[in-house]
Amino acid sequence: DGTEPSHMHYENDENYFRGYEWWLMKEAKKRNPKIKLIGLPWTFPAWIGKGENWPYDYPDVTAYYVVSWILGAKQYHDLDIDYIGIWNERAFSSKYIKLLRYTLDKHGLQQVRIVASDRLWEPISFVLLLDSELHGVVDVIGAHYPGTKTVPNALLTKKKLWSSEDYSTFNDEVGAGCWARILNQNYVNGNMTSTIAWNLVASYYEELPFGRCGLMTAQEPWSGHYKVEAPIWITAHTTQFTQPGWSYLRVDGQLEGGGSFVALTDGLGNLTIIIETMTHNHSQCIRPLLPHFSVTPQKATFYLKGSFYMVQTLQVWHSRLGFESGNSSLFQQLHPVKVWKGSFSLYLNVDEVYTLTTLKTGQKCGCPEPPPPQPFPSNYKDDFNIRNPPFSEAPNFADQTGVFEYFINSSDPGDHVFTLRQVVVQRPITWASDADQTISLIGNFQWVNMTVTCDVYIEKQRDGGVFIAGRVDNGGIYVRRTKGVFFWVFADGTYRVTGDLAGEEILMKGLSGVRDNAWHTLTLNVQGTSASGLLNGYPLWENVTVSKPSNGWAAIGTRSFEFAQFDNFHVE
Repeated sequence: DGTEPSHMHYENDENYFRGYEWWLMKEAKKRNPKIKLIGLPWTFPAWIGKGENWPYDYPDVTAYYVVSWILGAKQYHDLDIDYIGIWNERAFSSKYIKLLRYTLDKHGLQQVRIVASDRLWEPISFVLLLDSELHGVVDVIGAHYPGTKTVPNALLTKKKLWSSEDYSTFNDEVGAGCWARILNQNYVNGNMTSTIAWNLVASYYEELPFGRCGLMTAQEPWSGHYKVEAPIWITAHTTQFTQPGWSYLRVDGQLEGGGSFVALTDGLGNLTIIIETMTHNHSQCIRPLLPHFSVTPQKATFYLKGSFYMVQTLQVWHSRLGFESGNSSLFQQLHPVKVWKGSFSLYLNVDEVYTLTTLKTGQKCGCPEPPPPQPFPSNYKDDFNIRNPPFSEAPNFADQTGVFEYFINSSDPGDHVFTLRQVVVQRPITWASDADQTISLIGNFQWVNMTVTCDVYIEKQRDGGVFIAGRVDNGGIYVRRTKGVFFWVFADGTYRVTGDLAGEEILMKGLSGVRDNAWHTLTLNVQGTSASGLLNGYPLWENVTVSKPSNGWAAIGTRSFEFAQFDNFHVE
């Protein structure tokens, strides 16, 4: 949840070492060299639109931006991007898609395939049927949250159909049931040969809008605690026994007593069958609404024909999601099933997943126990003094609008050589309703009383400004409505205390003597229903009454999309 740094913040800027994604892609490739890599822009930097909140007025510029990312992935990380999308859940431009294909080919990237349009099945399917040139350059139709269904036009295009974003559900047992059901039924009901979960790992503060909507949870980098949740083992039922390049067999896929099955082959004699019997109430995803259906315990008999008639035994992996009992059995290897004259039977209970496969490679790791969970440190400091940081951003800060990066101040006499700098200086071509201010969150959402101290440096003359804040209550797609206690100082020598990020609820204001291009130390103290602020160690304002919100994170940020620096952050 939040913002990700671009490889090109400005027109003359290129950097292929920002963010965590390069690291993540390399780690994925280490574990499975056959894994596919897909790029999809959510937001574009402002310079692409040349002043308009739209990426298609200058399609050559947008194509250059996207293709640069693909080339950078190869040049700097030896990563081959396999597929590229258009614009996440927003409009597409046929002209741009054609130009993107032309630009890819011109740079020797013929093998990179195009997915469109990462929204709904229409209008992309209809347009592909009308426009033969567009039909020639789009390889995959990707729809988001299709509810396991497709539309006639999509089938008529004869394109690969993908659920190119799905799941997005709290990762408890019901989330696992959702994932098990759609992994199968997206193919059975909708002919989709790929299902992509948003998101992979929930590694962001849980109280942000989509807390724990990842296949597993790792949201405590300060303690190292993580949890391999049930959806991971549901995933394993498919991904440990298939690979990209395997083909679905055209089988009916519907079980008589409810539930579904799919069968896949590598074309070399291997067969994998995945069965799920998820009940309605135990497999609801976050979206769309799930119509009622019933599943009952049943005996199912499967018949293997053609080259699979000779298969004699199948390895068996089993999961049972326990709702009433509360204890699930996840990804356990059972005794192999004997196939007699091409057939075998199974007794299937509800809320179960079975994998039957010719492969003998399945494994459930005996991983060491992760460290125990711990709350965010109640006394936390960061001076950002790091010469060669492994990542471009400081740990534990969660940027919600703007991007805060490590910065080296070569002209500084010594106290503030290494700082954290907000670097997005124009409002991006937005995907969600970003704030008009930049903000990065840190800490523990449950915090009530806190003292936040930070050195700040306003770079923008006249109307520049920065803030530190406490009891900050929101972020992500709701960042515009964020409330808290915000202590602002401005380049014009004034200060404000507001109850919101937008700066509309003014609790106190006055003169501070702060100026731009100089370091100042801000301190915000929030105790109970009262807040006070210090400038350079001296009281600037006090006894400001604060009522709501009653708790929240600490934060830093800027008045607008502007350069500003922060140093010696401390919260306790």
